[in-house]
Amino acid sequence: MKILENRAGVDSRAINAAIDALRDGQIIIYPTDTLYALGCDALNNRAIERLCKIKGINPEKNTLAIVCGSLSQAAEYARIDNNAFRLLKHYLPGAFTFILPASSALPKIFKGRKTVGIRIPDNEIDTALASELGNPIMTTSIPFTEDTADPWSIAELYKNNGDIALCIDGGDANDTPSTIIDTTDSSTPKIIRQGLGIFED
Repeated sequence: MKILENRAGVDSRAINAAIDALRDGQIIIYPTDTLYALGCDALNNRAIERLCKIKGINPEKNTLAIVCGSLSQAAEYARIDNNAFRLLKHYLPGAFTFILPASSALPKIFKGRKTVGIRIPDNEIDTALASELGNPIMTTSIPFTEDTADPWSIAELYKNNGDIALCIDGGDANDTPSTIIDTTDSSTPKIIRQGLGIFED
């Protein structure tokens, strides 16, 4: 597994290598503003299936989350009404996952679920990846443990998985996940999981 250092700003070499891997249907490890995550092209069903298998996710039962490069990109894949838009504009980019009604633009693996988690992390690497790819990244966090506190340890943990092409080294991992907000009824948003983001509606 390749480890690409990108600890300051956005390194175009690391981003381009990651984009090539994503377009090839492979999985990457990358930093966010919270935990490190596994990611793949959110429009590639086979890549999503492999990612779900790695993490033990049942896409028919678990809410799937995507990283978007902007609110305009998010609006292509989730139904965002005026109330939800105001919330997202206020809190994003940031350490939040907003659960919203999914749009029909997402691939069939999402169809078993009527919702999608939207993330726009406060991390330039993430927004650059989604923007350069041209569509969102399916994302799932890597839980923080002694074995996942830094990218080299994470890469060591997953080194024998042939579906994972590379790891972007963006520095040590944060130890707290994102705050999850259920915004399916945007008039009454609810905190599902309190994480790093502070939500005050």
